Amino acid sequence: MTTAHVAYALSWIVSVTIIFIGIRFLLVPRAAAAAFGVAVPPDIGQADAYFAVKGIRDIASGLVPIALILASTQHAVGWFMLMITVVPIGDALIVLRHQGPKVTAYAIHGLTAVLLLITAGLLLS
Repeated sequence: MTTAHVAYALSWIVSVTIIFIGIRFLLVPRAAAAAFGVAVPPDIGQADAYFAVKGIRDIASGLVPIALILASTQHAVGWFMLMITVVPIGDALIVLRHQGPKVTAYAIHGLTAVLLLITAGLLLS
């Protein structure tokens, strides 16, 4: 298996995972928010609209790299993976800023950023 095969496999895994996370935000938004690291009290009814926005954005964030994988070059996918790394870094900062679990900020969002950087590096090399 070549480096490119590993990088594309990682790209698929990341893409499909974020699509499932987006679907989870649409179907069970409060559980998804808690898993994200920022639980929302049940008495905040308007939060559901924001959960839906996040769900749709996550689904789109997973579909774009799939489109790039299917129709573009290895370098284009690599650049996308590098640029999208800002999302899990931002997510980690949001969790930390709102006193969410540090383990979630670092172990989920931080490791996702590292995975994206490794994937981008493999695709761009």
